[in-house]
Amino acid sequence: MRSPLLAPSEKCQAWPRFTPPWYLSSGLAMTIFTAFVANQRCLNSAQSQEPGYISQVMTGSQGVPLHVWRSPIPSQAKGTLIATYGITGSLEDQGFLRQWGRWAYERNYGVILFDWRAHGKTAELSPTLTSDGLYEGEDFVYLAAQAKALGYPGPFWFGGYSLGGQLSLWGVYKGQTLEDWGNNNAMLASFSPADIGGAMAICPSLDSQRSLNYLTSHPVGRYLEKAIANKLKELAWQLHRYHPGVFDAQAIKRAQSIWGFDHNLVIDRLGFASVEDYYEASSALPLLSKIVKPTLLLYAADDPLFHPAIAKELPSLQDQFTGVDLQLTPRGGHVGYIANARCRQENNDPDENWAIHRTLDWLDQKSLS
Repeated sequence: MRSPLLAPSEKCQAWPRFTPPWYLSSGLAMTIFTAFVANQRCLNSAQSQEPGYISQVMTGSQGVPLHVWRSPIPSQAKGTLIATYGITGSLEDQGFLRQWGRWAYERNYGVILFDWRAHGKTAELSPTLTSDGLYEGEDFVYLAAQAKALGYPGPFWFGGYSLGGQLSLWGVYKGQTLEDWGNNNAMLASFSPADIGGAMAICPSLDSQRSLNYLTSHPVGRYLEKAIANKLKELAWQLHRYHPGVFDAQAIKRAQSIWGFDHNLVIDRLGFASVEDYYEASSALPLLSKIVKPTLLLYAADDPLFHPAIAKELPSLQDQFTGVDLQLTPRGGHVGYIANARCRQENNDPDENWAIHRTLDWLDQKSLS
């Protein structure tokens, strides 16, 4: 009998069941394996098979330069995927993103992958820090408008995972409200909400405050939080080197946690009085009931980075969703979804990355409707 927690929305069909290898049956094991093994496997595979990307600098909201990789335009393209990654990383090292782009291109989608604010080569171009979607959502729209001008076909689909999933949710929300921006930027003059198809968010951050409190109070979670915080600190020092005089070295030294990074480096620049106010303003959970464009939300109940209460609450919120297609699975970890051999065979998937192929199946279905 299907658990009520995992009952599919009446608005959508149940997906093929996800089954991991026995040794990845816990969310924590899946998450660690993905970070240290599967990501590199994805990277190795993608590097020899992905399209010949063109590296380019495009312009985001507030004039922020964004480093992108854009694929050739497929001759019979069904649309264009614009996607980014999670809280740390770069286009160079994000195997999951690059596999996602590779398989999307093989299914005849144009692909634009980008280093979001303060990440990768974008960090070299600008000292602008992250805003967890408040401005990155607009960045997606600006990138789509420039892609359209370059000849990429609509509809444009926004994608992301982990914190990048939160950004993609902000992207589709910002895009559908574009006409309310009151923005006279010429770059957006020939672009409208009708050009946007929707979004795909894999294991997105939905409630930063609750999840961060959960991580720091959990014995294992504290190690995960510390690992992420160390990466953020590295990112901050990189920005300090790229842009001398912009960042206070003492503030970077004080940033010993995720909360500390936002407290010492982010909130003042965004005009928030506290980290709590910032997290409340940027939270993606309240957006779900406001999104009307088709949007896939793929979420694992055993994701160890997020408060487990969120997964329990999501099904009860479905009646409020207009555009969001919630697919809640019992397993999968954090952006893991490594399938066992039988699961891969049952779905006729070309590799172990179950989530990538399900999102693209969903995208194909929406492209036909």
